[in-house]
Amino acid sequence: MVTDLAAFGLVASGMYMTREGLVAQAGFEARRVAKRPAIPRKLFGGALAGMGLGLGAAMPGAWAEAGLIGAAGMVLHQIAFGLDPWRDKRPDGVDGFQQDRAQRMIDEAEGNLQAMQQAIARLGDRRLTGRVMGFDASVRQLFDRLRDNPGGLGSARRYLGVYLQGARDATVRFADLYVVTGDGAARAAYEAFMDDLQRDFAARADRLLDGDRDALDVEMSVLRDRLAREGLTGAATRLAPEDRPALQSQEAQTLDDLLRMPFPGQKTPRD
Repeated sequence: MVTDLAAFGLVASGMYMTREGLVAQAGFEARRVAKRPAIPRKLFGGALAGMGLGLGAAMPGAWAEAGLIGAAGMVLHQIAFGLDPWRDKRPDGVDGFQQDRAQRMIDEAEGNLQAMQQAIARLGDRRLTGRVMGFDASVRQLFDRLRDNPGGLGSARRYLGVYLQGARDATVRFADLYVVTGDGAARAAYEAFMDDLQRDFAARADRLLDGDRDALDVEMSVLRDRLAREGLTGAATRLAPEDRPALQSQEAQTLDDLLRMPFPGQKTPRD
């Protein structure tokens, strides 16, 4: 019985690790820029499940067969659920050092968001909880913009550091006050504060996106100027298709006429 319970515990632990690995992989694939999971959960889940199957099938004098069953279970687990992501997803041309700095800043900011959610959850107010979740969505939009453009960390550092820490402290103090007094004026002031803060974070995310567009316009403008200086953009290439003159030939108007034309040096029947 103890052996069977241990086997069940191993299999259950493997399924838990596999579920966590699938959740981590879904988050990894949903982002254009992401770091690989620090722990290969699906791999560990397959190993635990294989060990559980082998232990459950173990019998005196049949250890080799039990090992084969466990190995087969592990292989089938990996075939069914796949492997964990092994490489980071980075866009081309992005500095890895800048990307790591931005990710560390995002990790610290996510801790502040979790502290805000935990503080407001103590009130048990669905409206306030939804208000904080709306602010959380705006901040995570800024996270996504920063992952795509880590060069904007300098302009977003104050938002992810000072402003977000201030929002966390204000939320904790409001929760401590409201749970005791239920002050409606304090609640109205807090909701107005969150509205203003959410608009500011959304505007910062939009400005990061506009910065990407400006960089693209600059690159295209520089490329056009360079091509013009090198003489690769003539007047004919700037004409619209309908403005370009049609090709005309007095000797060949159709493909058959063109094929019947003599090559240079070839004698015709008249010659």
